[in-house]
Amino acid sequence: MSLSLRSGSAANLLEITKAKQLGLPELTAPADNQPDARKIALGRKLFFDRRLSRNKTMSCAMCHIPEQGFTNNELARPIGSQGRGLKRNAPTILNVVYYQRLFADLREFSLEQQVWSPLLASNEMNNPSIGYVIETILNARDYAGLFQQAFGGPVTMRSVGQALAQYERTLISGDSRFDRWLYANESLALSSSETLGYQLFTGKGGCSSCHLIQKDHALFTDQLAHNTGIGYWDSMLRPSREVAVQLAPGVTANIDRTRIASVGGVKTNDVGRYEVTLNPGDRWKYRTPGLRNVALTAPYMHNGELLTLEAVVDFYNRGGIPNELLSPLLKPLGLVDKERAALVDFLKSLTGSNVRILVSDAFAVPIGDPEPRKLNGT
Repeated sequence: MSLSLRSGSAANLLEITKAKQLGLPELTAPADNQPDARKIALGRKLFFDRRLSRNKTMSCAMCHIPEQGFTNNELARPIGSQGRGLKRNAPTILNVVYYQRLFADLREFSLEQQVWSPLLASNEMNNPSIGYVIETILNARDYAGLFQQAFGGPVTMRSVGQALAQYERTLISGDSRFDRWLYANESLALSSSETLGYQLFTGKGGCSSCHLIQKDHALFTDQLAHNTGIGYWDSMLRPSREVAVQLAPGVTANIDRTRIASVGGVKTNDVGRYEVTLNPGDRWKYRTPGLRNVALTAPYMHNGELLTLEAVVDFYNRGGIPNELLSPLLKPLGLVDKERAALVDFLKSLTGSNVRILVSDAFAVPIGDPEPRKLNGT
């Protein structure tokens, strides 16, 4: 969307964190970072501020795009500040607060800590140090006094992480048609096809073995990592070795990996959870993602390989991709056309009722353009 078309209405994000949303468990936050309106507003400002990248062109919101389900529908793998594609898909951050561990390889435990990874990663926002980020904020006149007001102290590594985490904890979205059907007993909230899809999801399809549905809430994740075979295929079997490269802002091209390696070195394969644990049994294991708002968050899988929900259902209907570490939970399902369509219909019923409110609120935030340079001393 053109920046000139961005307009929205600020929402009461603190109230969103306090309100019980149908289908979601009670929101929790660390004792030292309880929801606070000033901290939320500061984190929201940081999230959309492009000055927090080294070249002043990227914000958190440029990979987690509000109007695209707080992910990126346009690229399987986002483009970092160096113009090269990352190795994993940008996950939605809607309901990210409910994950016990973060990132596809489960390497982080808290939002407060997680936010520093993209800020410092050389292929993401590319800041050279924590101090560099803090100095950037200190030098921005529009942040003067904001950290003192929100945290009672100066800008620190801790307060930056806490502020960003405060905003991310407001991005909760439940009360879908599925929730009203299951948890509010609104029998007409789902169509007959969607109801069949639910029955397949919890029965023949076996989807709920990993994408859990509880009696009083549903996060659609077991919080674990599994090998579905798609990571194995990406590393070992992929016929094409091209990756997306940004040639100019908004302009990308698929370039053969060998050409990239000739100037930038060989890019290692993604082996999932193994990169954290070094346990060979964890090769190509990735986190079970939650499925709320999944109709808004294409493309799918940890690498953005599957472009549609239909492709995802077909993938699991085939039983994943065979490899020696394939999860024993995966097997061919034998779903017929009507059943596959019903599963897709069910997944589309998981969109939360307040997504538009969160997007509109995001559009009300300044993007953090660098201050214009002074010419001729004026």
